Amino acid sequence: MATEFRIPELGENITEADIAEILVKEGDEIEAEQTVMELETEKAVVELPCPHAGKVAKVHVSEGDTVEVGTVVLTIEEAGGGEEGAGGDEESKSEEEEPDEDASDEDRDEDSDESDGDEETEDEETEDEETEDEEPDEEQGGEKSEPKEKKDAAPKKSKKKKKSAEESKEDGDGSEPSQPKRAAATKESDAEESGEDDRPPPPAGPATRRLARKLGVDLYQVSGSGKGGRIVTADVEAYVRDHLAPRESTSGGIQSPQLPDFSKFGPVERKKLSKLRRTSAAQLSTSWQVIPHVTQHDEADVTELESVRRRYMNSAGKEGPKITVTAIVLKACAQLLREMPHFNSSLDFEAGELILKDYFHIGVAVDTEHGLVVPVIRDADEKSILEIAEELTELAARARDRKLDMSDMQGGTFTITNLGGIGGTSFTPIVNHPEVAILGLSRSQKRLSLVEGELEERLILPLSLSYDHRVIDGADAARFIVRLSALLSQPFGLLANV
Repeated sequence: MATEFRIPELGENITEADIAEILVKEGDEIEAEQTVMELETEKAVVELPCPHAGKVAKVHVSEGDTVEVGTVVLTIEEAGGGEEGAGGDEESKSEEEEPDEDASDEDRDEDSDESDGDEETEDEETEDEETEDEEPDEEQGGEKSEPKEKKDAAPKKSKKKKKSAEESKEDGDGSEPSQPKRAAATKESDAEESGEDDRPPPPAGPATRRLARKLGVDLYQVSGSGKGGRIVTADVEAYVRDHLAPRESTSGGIQSPQLPDFSKFGPVERKKLSKLRRTSAAQLSTSWQVIPHVTQHDEADVTELESVRRRYMNSAGKEGPKITVTAIVLKACAQLLREMPHFNSSLDFEAGELILKDYFHIGVAVDTEHGLVVPVIRDADEKSILEIAEELTELAARARDRKLDMSDMQGGTFTITNLGGIGGTSFTPIVNHPEVAILGLSRSQKRLSLVEGELEERLILPLSLSYDHRVIDGADAARFIVRLSALLSQPFGLLANV
């Protein structure tokens, strides 16, 4: 028999994924629990094992496709299977989606001695197209309680020349004598959708048509994935996601202007954004549109801090985790967030309230070849620099291997991003909404400075603090970054518990 393999649940709040790589092809024999695909979610790549053993009869997706949980990706022919099993499976799966067809099947069984099969099928198609506003239980109930004389009348009317699907649609009031106005309104709606009266209506059930009207989708533009090209609700949702939602989400709700045809000026190549980059683009756009950004810049003299760090790493630190400047700054920020709690808050603008958080989960931006991710160090105020450094090293490695869980990137209250390993003197980081502040670190530079009248070489770390000006005033931002600079310049208090 044939078995459909669908995308299983991938984790909390994960409703879709991109097909990163397909590891099997049609005709391949597979074993139970064999990995058949790799899926890219918002933050990680996961292997997809198939619990069924057998022959791959059909691959329903392609690499790069975005699929929702529950989407059929493979049809597996198990031992003794056949095409009929696949068809029966598909029809049984669509019972919930297409209740109007079930009702018609029941009627055909009840009335098989009273009417011709072809005529009944014709009535079924008409009914499917004209009763889209009916609820499934109403359709079934209405047909089962139809008076016998009306059932008898339908075959007599149908003994004329057999109508085409379009003619049946135009004369379809006979199949639903109790709903002529509703059927007429439905025909007008279909005509408005298509813009042409001579085209047959798209093959879709009532629930799918209702959803398309609600979302403003032209069903003629949607490709059907159901049996015989039938359009189901998942197809409408996928169309909205691929053609409408991306333009809104990546621009923070403001539709981007249409791009020119760049190919007129020279060769171009289109490369689809990964799931991670699309998610990141949407988040950054939302943050930039919603938050009035201001950035405060300062410099910290980290000469003594770097000296202590290097001495530790050259001795006791050899066997332990690598203590980085990021880990030290993270510990300093955890201390400051407790001293200045409104930097550790979120703004509920609609309610006019500031949500102060009594926990300190600090996110650290990690640059990977697939895009930027922000794993979170939880309860940073309760951890030593050694513990923070060890956890940060482990999270960064998992981020680069795309093995982070969604829980690793949730609940952050403040973010640190360090570009010092790449270069630059300063920058303006974008606040990670719904947080209200983010700290950027640039590359430390050696500089000659006067210290108590003596010219000395000092190591200077540039700091850039961006903040939500609706929550944080400029004076408070200046106090925060000056206090941070002082902690880093006199590191004894921070390093005492290493």
